[in-house]
Amino acid sequence: MVVPDHKKGQFMLEPVPEIAPVSPAPGDEELPRAERGTPAIQAVERAATILGAFSVGRPRLSLNELTARLGTSKATAHRYTKALRSVNLLRYDEREALYSLGPQVLTLSAAARAGLPIITIAGPYMEELVREAGETVVLSVWDGDTAVVVRVDDNTDRTVRISVRTGARLSMSRSAQGRVFCAFLDEDEVPGLGSLLRRNPDLRSELEAIRESGISVNTPADNGVRTIAAPVFQDATIVATMAIVGTTAAVADETGSPAAQALLHISRSLTQELGASGPITRGF
Repeated sequence: MVVPDHKKGQFMLEPVPEIAPVSPAPGDEELPRAERGTPAIQAVERAATILGAFSVGRPRLSLNELTARLGTSKATAHRYTKALRSVNLLRYDEREALYSLGPQVLTLSAAARAGLPIITIAGPYMEELVREAGETVVLSVWDGDTAVVVRVDDNTDRTVRISVRTGARLSMSRSAQGRVFCAFLDEDEVPGLGSLLRRNPDLRSELEAIRESGISVNTPADNGVRTIAAPVFQDATIVATMAIVGTTAAVADETGSPAAQALLHISRSLTQELGASGPITRGF
């Protein structure tokens, strides 16, 4: 969106009654013996199992599906969903009888993203890139399904600038940032990428070009905004993308443009600070 320049959440999970002890799970050896398999520990594990059942591909689930995931009776699963609904970690659509993640998850997600070390480490590099390119600079990480914006630095000197929302989930295959992740992650780490590449050979060619140049350029036809993105690595693994976002008039669509080369240089410098050199490409 082009615009003119001009909570703290608290919750408590109530104990779930009538919970039988369970056998120690992997990792329980780190807990004191008296705490292993206790109702309180089991309640946390089961709540986490329910919340972890949801994904971008399956954002809404029925009670039967959650019951199967828990491996308990339907009555037990219902008690847990009721408790999670009471603290806004789940919501329930009565008309369709389906559950989805609740608004409190967004608060927790924002807090988790704020704690990512790379957000702090990348700050000075993003500020430098804003000064060099004169455009909005965006940092995104991979959440297991797609690219998620975790930091945005704007050029406040511009009368008109591009606004990007922190927390925005970007298209895995259509955004410049998503394509960078697709290019440098293993194929099995990107849900549905294999089948998508079989249906779309042009995308496969584009990902190969991104690996070669270290730059992805995306220009949606309907909004006049252009994004160029580059990877950031740690221990030879992509951990983030850094991107420049601006109007098509201000940001060139060539990987050899001054803005693209500034992006490549600064993302490489951040990669080096993280102790990695990145894969062998022209950009890295």
